[in-house]
Amino acid sequence: MIYRRDIRIEFNHCDPAGIVFYPRYFEMLNSVVENFFRDVARHPFEAMMLDDTGVPTARVEMSYTAPSRLGEVLNWRLTVARLGRAALDLKVEAWGSDIKRLTAEMTVVHVKAGRPQSWPDAVRARTLQFTETKDEP
Repeated sequence: MIYRRDIRIEFNHCDPAGIVFYPRYFEMLNSVVENFFRDVARHPFEAMMLDDTGVPTARVEMSYTAPSRLGEVLNWRLTVARLGRAALDLKVEAWGSDIKRLTAEMTVVHVKAGRPQSWPDAVRARTLQFTETKDEP
């Protein structure tokens, strides 16, 4: 399965030419991941903070293939590339008007009090449903 989330490009995302300023993509990426944890894993960031746990980003790499402009809607698509004991590798693409705008590969690590911690069984089971498949557009 693929987790999808639409984000409209707003003025605050853009440079003076009306094109997304690249660091804003990282903010949108974080929003997609945060909502994945809320909607799918049912492990929202606010609950993690109360429990002294979290999912800090250990690695992120982003490749840009086409610019995005003010007013466009990007359809973000997240899949799970690998789920380890405490690490989660994600692949995220953003599409707009049937054109891929970017691909991001990232690793987040489940931590408690700053130390790697095994994923809770329920979170693991819900997350695994979004493992990459080759037959889904």
